[in-house]
Amino acid sequence: MTETVLVLGASPKPERYSFKAVQMLTEYGHKVLPVNPYHPTVSGVACLASIAGVSEKVDTATIYVRPELLKNDLDQLISLAPRRVIFNPGTESDEMTERLESAGIEVEEACTLVLLRTGQY
Repeated sequence: MTETVLVLGASPKPERYSFKAVQMLTEYGHKVLPVNPYHPTVSGVACLASIAGVSEKVDTATIYVRPELLKNDLDQLISLAPRRVIFNPGTESDEMTERLESAGIEVEEACTLVLLRTGQY
C-alpha cells in the first residue's frame, strides 16, 4: 500500500539515515514529504520548511530529530493526525509518545529502513 510519509529532520547528506529513508521510501513507491527548514531538497525531493507547510493527509510520520527539537513541532504533528509516528533510534521520548497516543496516533519505536527492508512497513 502506498502511503504519504512525512520525514521530519530529512538531511541532504547521503550518509545520514534520514537521507536514506527519503530514498528508500521513494524506491518503495511511497510519496515522501521531507521536512527541513535549512535545505531546499533531499535526494531530489523538494523539502518543506516546517510541518505547517503540509497541506495533505499524512499516513505516517517518521522522526529523525531529537526529542527537544520535536517538542516545538509536536502540536503541529498532532494536528496532522497521521495514522502512526515512527520514532527512529535516538529520537524516542516517553513524553512525546504519551501525547501522540492520547491523540489517538499509533506510535512505533523502530528503524524505518529496517521496517521497509524486512517487509514490516
